Order: sequence, then C-alpha cells, then structure tokens
Amino acid sequence: MNLIYNSDHYSVVEFGADIDHEALRFGGYEITDKSVRREWFIGGSLAENFRKDVHDLIASEPSIEEIDDFLGQFDVYMAQSVFFFMKKIR
Repeated sequence: MNLIYNSDHYSVVEFGADIDHEALRFGGYEITDKSVRREWFIGGSLAENFRKDVHDLIASEPSIEEIDDFLGQFDVYMAQSVFFFMKKIR
C-alpha cells in the first residue's frame, strides 16, 4: 500500500499486485474524495487503465487543480452505495 497522491480534496492509495487475490491480480487503487468522505476501489483491468491514464497525466506535468479535476471524474462512482451480504456458514 502506497499513498501516491494527497491534496486538500483527494487522496489516492496504490495497492501492489497480489496474484493470490483476484481483485488485486493487477494491483488496485483507492480514490478518496475528502469533501464527501467517500471512497472507490479500482481493481483488475480498470486499475491497469487508471495506471496508464495517470502515467499520461503525470507526463504533462499537471497542476494540483488539474489532477483534482482528473480525479473528479470518478465522483459519480463514489455516489453509488455498496452493500455486502454475508452468508452464515454452519
């Protein structure tokens, strides 16, 4: 786990690849919108695409505002509630 970005509005944590866990087979990213206190995890092929997009963005030497604008496109995903159901095993 590695904090790769942190501003007043967003933070991004990178999780390394872990072949023993399907969600982390290609690594993953947790994006946090601090203003609404919501997070979104990206794993699998989405993580690969995110990694490429971030690499391209960084190559352009963006300002903090431009990085925050880039991360803002994920706000719509953070608005979705996630529910987990656990089955009791006897």
